[in-house]
Amino acid sequence: MGRNGGPNGGPDGDQDQDQGPRGKTGALGSGFIIDPAGYVVTNNHVIDGASEITVTLQDGTAMPAKLIGRDAKTDLALLKVKSDKPLPSVDWADSDKTRVGDWVMAVGNPFGLGGTVTKGIVSARGRDIHSGPYDDYFQLDAAINRGNSGGPTFDLSGHVIGINTAIYSPNGGSVGIGFAIPSNLAKEVVAQLKDSGKVERGWLGVKIQEVTPDIADSVGLPGAKGALVAEVTADSPAQRAGLHQGDVVLTYAGKPVNNLRDLTRNVAETKAGDTVELKILRDGREKTVPVRIDRLSEQQQMASADSDTGKGSAEHEEVAPVKGLKLAPLDRAARKRLGIGEEVQGVVVTGLSSSVDVPVRPGDVIERVGDAEVKSPADVRRQVTEAEKNGQKALLMLINRQGNESFVALKLKA
Repeated sequence: MGRNGGPNGGPDGDQDQDQGPRGKTGALGSGFIIDPAGYVVTNNHVIDGASEITVTLQDGTAMPAKLIGRDAKTDLALLKVKSDKPLPSVDWADSDKTRVGDWVMAVGNPFGLGGTVTKGIVSARGRDIHSGPYDDYFQLDAAINRGNSGGPTFDLSGHVIGINTAIYSPNGGSVGIGFAIPSNLAKEVVAQLKDSGKVERGWLGVKIQEVTPDIADSVGLPGAKGALVAEVTADSPAQRAGLHQGDVVLTYAGKPVNNLRDLTRNVAETKAGDTVELKILRDGREKTVPVRIDRLSEQQQMASADSDTGKGSAEHEEVAPVKGLKLAPLDRAARKRLGIGEEVQGVVVTGLSSSVDVPVRPGDVIERVGDAEVKSPADVRRQVTEAEKNGQKALLMLINRQGNESFVALKLKA
């Protein structure tokens, strides 16, 4: 597959480029036909920025293609070509049945050479390569090189279990670590693109963060699973359902939430208007909360981790640190120096001792410790002392970093 007028790029940097007439550039990628009527699936980054798209079949027939729809968040695109006769097409497989160790074949157009097949096995499932909020890749050891993106990954029955999308490579060539979008994720996105040219996703309206082992200890979970609600968006489905900051989502519509991506993907796949049940942990007790999911708009973020930026300092430190945290009241001078508004209440972190083991930094504001709001270093010390008397191993703290709230766990025992 070729195009004109797009920038080089993509997760695997796979688009071969040639300088054409009048300064136009051409890029090459791969794709496959899923419908005899001429619908072609490829990666979004293969056609991103293209002014013209051409599809070349195995027999060398070239035909112009129309972009039906694209979805940058899953890196998928759907094209349409016109043909006088039905075109040969392939069928989707059920990627949920694919196991680590299964043999696969990757087909594509590496380096513009034409149809090429490589073989290998599925090395891992559920890989997150930080390319988007819905990462859920197969890892393959079949050779995938520049130009392979958008091509199909076949099982041994000849059905498509994935779409070649990215590689990990220190030198630009294949080192046996490739990634493919699972067919079950792709076919749902492609079906929406075919119907309406766009993808609609569900919206819950929470900001979530990972449950670390220390956070699990502090909230009474036996293991580091679930998604911790760091913030509930105003006038969102989550707020209307009564979700609270500090809740841990354990299951969604009966499906376990083992990590952030489980919740993100499940919410995205829910149709707007559907009501689902969330099992949450709140104050040490499990409860079920029904939530009516809304449609995700372009301006909304469904579920994301907090940013990790921010710095600052303040004077008037407490002489004796609390568990290695040097704290000070959030007075007028500190607010001015750190740019913190009157709406934020708490205690500012001014420094850390070398022994502290908690992800906070100078300039962070501790708003809550345990289940209590804090307004002075003495409040923090009181909560820590009480938790230690009760035998807790860790204590949950709500911090505010440049306007972003998140939870951290303060270890109480070695």
